[in-house]
Amino acid sequence: MTEPSIFEQYEALLRSESPVALATVIEGPNVGAKLLVQPTTAPIGSLGHSELDRVVARDAVAELEAARSGVRSYGPEGQITPEDLIDQPTVRVFIESHAPPPQMWIFGAVDFTAALARVAKVLGYRVTVCDAREVFATRRRFPMADEVKVTWPSPVFEELGSELGPRDAVCILTHDPKFDVPAVQGALATRVGYIGVMGSRKTHAKRMERLTAVGVTSGDAERLMSPIGLDLGARTPEETAVSICAEIIARRTGRHVPSLRDSSGDIH
Repeated sequence: MTEPSIFEQYEALLRSESPVALATVIEGPNVGAKLLVQPTTAPIGSLGHSELDRVVARDAVAELEAARSGVRSYGPEGQITPEDLIDQPTVRVFIESHAPPPQMWIFGAVDFTAALARVAKVLGYRVTVCDAREVFATRRRFPMADEVKVTWPSPVFEELGSELGPRDAVCILTHDPKFDVPAVQGALATRVGYIGVMGSRKTHAKRMERLTAVGVTSGDAERLMSPIGLDLGARTPEETAVSICAEIIARRTGRHVPSLRDSSGDIH
């Protein structure tokens, strides 16, 4: 039986709504060569050199993470600074990615929420802000958010929690036990890749007592990044938003970085 062509496999993946990127050489050696890339399987095809294939596949996965498409330039053997090469052609590759943008759900319409939503949008997230208080959860306060929901956490997770996956993030910025406990419970019941919870070490210790009382185990709690963010010395909402998003990136890519959760002492 003849193996399906790249185009046939590409079409099948698009129809199944699977994350997939198609890299095509548009300038330089091997114009028209294609590489089909998925996040968890080996690439299909070749752009003309194994190292070029490796580097482009890596970049294509990054583009998929952000649901972006674009043109990148390389050396003929995958060099990422082709302008430094002498007497060698530049290979320009169009990476067309097909993936829904990652989601960030932010619980709590507080001062830090707007800053976090802005930084998350720059990184390509689809941002949803949730708060049960109608006076605070408004489009006027959070125009950068894709959606603002006036709701308690449980209904959101019951209706849409199954959509969350490893690329997505839940950030719980409220200190209200009536809100943050069900938000944590709801997030832990999903496949979401990042769960961050704001608060001091003392606040988190008290929160853990309440979570334990409702059945959250120590193993479950290992998924929680609290205090939220990297240990950057952040003070303003904007700096805190950068520390949170940096922690999300590091957790997603498996980098070992100084998270506030794993340090001691004051967080400000």
